[in-house]
Amino acid sequence: MKDARDILIRPLLTEKSVTLAAHSKYVFEVAATANKIDIRKAVETLFPGTRVARVNTMLVRGKRRRLGGYGRRRAARTEGRTALWKKAIVTLREGTIPAFEGL
Repeated sequence: MKDARDILIRPLLTEKSVTLAAHSKYVFEVAATANKIDIRKAVETLFPGTRVARVNTMLVRGKRRRLGGYGRRRAARTEGRTALWKKAIVTLREGTIPAFEGL
């Protein structure tokens, strides 16, 4: 298993994830190669006193973005994509995660 800090990249603090935290569900951006077992072990090692009940994962596809210049360079406008990333919703059986407390 990789280091737990390499698996959990950052917590996602959005309006929806903060409301899910009231139901003991926490949302993280995770490494694209991480599986559910790796995510479970990483949460339990990084946040002592937590026990994970369930892990749901999903791939978030990159969005299309327009790249290019202005004026005479407008003809060189191209399209690109943002990066693909993986999201995990972790349901806890017991314990809390301090990054989501007080929000």
